[in-house]
Amino acid sequence: MADTPPSAPAQDFAHLTIEKIYVKDLSLENPGAPQSFRLDVAPQIEVGLRTVSEALEPNVYESVLTMTVTARANDKTVFLVEASQAGIFTIRGVGEDQIGLLLATHCPTVLFPYVRETIADATTRMGFPPIHLAPINFEALYAQQQAQPAVADAT
Repeated sequence: MADTPPSAPAQDFAHLTIEKIYVKDLSLENPGAPQSFRLDVAPQIEVGLRTVSEALEPNVYESVLTMTVTARANDKTVFLVEASQAGIFTIRGVGEDQIGLLLATHCPTVLFPYVRETIADATTRMGFPPIHLAPINFEALYAQQQAQPAVADAT
């Protein structure tokens, strides 16, 4: 009879599964068309972002990354695109104290390339050159957000 090694103790590993990625909301505004296509100045581009997450059931979360891109020229809105890219994620093997970190950093990082493509495609479909959003470091944004209450408390 061959010797069998003792079985290793079961370990809990952090496990994140992407269940679904989808566009939750998409809004386009092209209020100045067709005159906006004849502008002789380059519009100023403003980019805003927002993330929201909620538990759908135990260990299952929806994370939504909303990006808003507004182009303005001569105090007028040339175009506005707002896209909410969402995902359903299953997260196991992570302490409750780490769930918020994952939902604020890892999930938006997964969603960002999709919303970036949606924004570029939407601006092209409105007749403008595509807007390619610069990469975003969600971990740095999270750290900055966590530091803000500490700064407010110190003043």
